[in-house]
Amino acid sequence: MGMTVVFAVMAGLMVLLALVFGDPVPLFVAAAFGGASYLFWYQGSGKLRQSLYERVEQRARANNGRGGPGRADGGRTRGGFGAGPREDWTPPGGEGRWDGSGEQRGPGGASGRAGARVAARDGLTDAEAYATLGLDPGADQADVKRAYRKRVKETHPDTGDGDEEAFKEVTEAYEHLTE
Repeated sequence: MGMTVVFAVMAGLMVLLALVFGDPVPLFVAAAFGGASYLFWYQGSGKLRQSLYERVEQRARANNGRGGPGRADGGRTRGGFGAGPREDWTPPGGEGRWDGSGEQRGPGGASGRAGARVAARDGLTDAEAYATLGLDPGADQADVKRAYRKRVKETHPDTGDGDEEAFKEVTEAYEHLTE
């Protein structure tokens, strides 16, 4: 609002100069200062922001329910911006694997990240995981960790004779046994 006052005073002084000296040039400068002071006032009063929001909301209301060219749904959108879930969407793996809370259910009713991991793995059994790490079934967590570190050093792709697929298998086996 301070800029509004400054530019309005300058516009008034220019009008006064134009009247005193009879020169029309200060009138043009006064018009520019007057226009600037009006814009400063319009923005400072909040009317500019309000009018922009009103225009956006008006466009959203106008677009809601209006058909657009080439749109299969006739252009109808929720909220004017197309937000919202699709009614024809089916979750991966069918309806039974989701409980509606946003968490995927794995076999046996496990939910969350562990349930997603259980559902995502390709049937890796405990025996296969132990064999991949070169351990006997039933080894304790310390042995699993030790074997994992040894196998990772051997199979890591950044080493000279590393194998990326073997590294992935070792990592998957370790994750399976430490869940």
